[in-house]
Amino acid sequence: MQAQERMTTQPRRAFARQSLYKGDTILWIELRPVYIYKPLKFKNNRQQKSYSRLVRNVKKTLPIAKEIKGIIIQTSLKLDSIPTEKERKKYIKQMEKYLKETYTPRMKKLTFSQGKLLIKLVDRECNQTSYQLVKSFMGSFKAGFYQTFAALFGASLKKEYDPDNVEDDAITERVIVLVENGQI
Repeated sequence: MQAQERMTTQPRRAFARQSLYKGDTILWIELRPVYIYKPLKFKNNRQQKSYSRLVRNVKKTLPIAKEIKGIIIQTSLKLDSIPTEKERKKYIKQMEKYLKETYTPRMKKLTFSQGKLLIKLVDRECNQTSYQLVKSFMGSFKAGFYQTFAALFGASLKKEYDPDNVEDDAITERVIVLVENGQI
């Protein structure tokens, strides 16, 4: 959670600025932080390949998770401004249709492991599981349906992202921080 807050407040580019100090103009540049982690030690080639795959998967799925976060914020704000329940349901149906048309082709291109990672990254970005998000927008029935469908393939929309207690999530968080900062 701290890394997420830290990343959102950091500048993405370095800008030269100037300040006036005791009659002198001083040029200064604010640089984004560089994160240094203890080097990973891989027991074998398989572990190193797994880490490389994780980096590739994060680079592919993290932008999607961030888009989903933006859509959820936008949709929530819009729903709050709609006065009647009938209009809200109509808007949700329109959004569902739009999302299916837009994201189904992209989701079909994801591998199984990328799909599972995306579920966790959505939880990281939105602070809610995918199941909770579907349930709040589309209701319990559809959330249950999508959860059952995911379970048929060995996935779960209820999967939570916990980098403090789950080692795989901690390594994923490390990769995310480095990717967001442009270090890998």
